[in-house]
Amino acid sequence: MLKYESELGIINITTDAVAKLAGSAATKSFGVAGMAFKSAADGIVSLLKPDNLEKGVRASTIENEIIIDLHIIVTLGINITEIVRSITHNVIYAVEKATGFKVRTINVFVDSVK
Repeated sequence: MLKYESELGIINITTDAVAKLAGSAATKSFGVAGMAFKSAADGIVSLLKPDNLEKGVRASTIENEIIIDLHIIVTLGINITEIVRSITHNVIYAVEKATGFKVRTINVFVDSVK
């Protein structure tokens, strides 16, 4: 959980909220066919949820910096290196702009090609 304190009070941002932001930014990136499940158990849990923006995303924090793992499915025929570079840029921008916290690391796992 991320914590920001000011003279007006305390703001807490959960890693689930960060995962939804990252998932939204990743799926809007060119060349991403979809998000992959992190595990079979996550697939079952995701089917029960009405909102799947965090599907394939794991967010954690260390010293108020964010670490994001993305599991993606890419479109066939697109340069994977460029897709990953684009996703990384888009996710960092979206998460840092929305939360005000620094993204330390993004790990992108290409699980499949569609």
